[in-house]
Amino acid sequence: MVNLSRTTLRGLAGAAAVAVFAALALPNAQATTQADPVVYPALPQPAATPNMSVSEPPAGDGLTTKSSLTNVVRYNKIYKTPPVTPSKCKEVNVSLRTQAGVASYATKLWTCMYAAWAVPLKAAGAAYKIKPGLSVHSGTKINTGCGILYNTTGYYCSANHGTIYIPAAQIMNTWKQNPTYARAWLTQMVGHEYGHHIQYLTGILSASSQRRAAFSTNAAKLEESRRLELQASCFSAAYIGADKRYYPMSGGLLTQFNYLVTHMGDQPGHARDHGAPKNHAFWSTMGFNAKHTYTVAGNCNTYGASSAYVA
Repeated sequence: MVNLSRTTLRGLAGAAAVAVFAALALPNAQATTQADPVVYPALPQPAATPNMSVSEPPAGDGLTTKSSLTNVVRYNKIYKTPPVTPSKCKEVNVSLRTQAGVASYATKLWTCMYAAWAVPLKAAGAAYKIKPGLSVHSGTKINTGCGILYNTTGYYCSANHGTIYIPAAQIMNTWKQNPTYARAWLTQMVGHEYGHHIQYLTGILSASSQRRAAFSTNAAKLEESRRLELQASCFSAAYIGADKRYYPMSGGLLTQFNYLVTHMGDQPGHARDHGAPKNHAFWSTMGFNAKHTYTVAGNCNTYGASSAYVA
């Protein structure tokens, strides 16, 4: 989910401020370390998209936002950059039963993602040294630089060079039902919100928000939102894939991760702003799997894909 600053571009109608993913009506489960059939805890429904605006990205060495909005999102320099660098970070061995545990786990991921994305961001001419803030919170009413957050979903706000908001209670409750699934979900959640930070630094977030506001139909606006959100999940999977041998993303954790990314997405009766589960699975797989042996951001160009792939 990304929430957006009110400092510039005021009045954009629902500019890319959306919750992480829609709910799955699934029963509780025990932890699993095997590929056996399992059931999983529920994911939250996305919050309503507020009327927000987005901060312009900081100036980098070769910022891409000087060209047209379409060029920024579809032909961005990030798509031509070297592989995402493996951070070689190992998973933190900590219980996610407490807020302190969730904070420790998320903080390590956040730090490792900052290091891993530095090489491609620098190659793209972005301000790669800017690290987003991280807030692991326990409330349902959170003051942010983008206004008050009234939900308990993962969130990204671009104000003040970006902050990632992670709901500890969600992860803690899931841990009680299925610890391995909670680990996979928190990993994906931090990665998805960091993906929005990559979009912010490269100008994609701002350009996509302006494009969305300019569309005359709600269908076009929703498709633009889906391109943004599916790309953030692809960027998340690109980091996870680059580091999969070190984390490691294998065994039960990989089983849970695969289930997660193939079931996340827009659910019947809710706004179609994140993409169908099959397309979320497609873009997560594109990010996770290597291209010519390496995981690259160029696998995640949702803006160059046909509408069918972002439905």
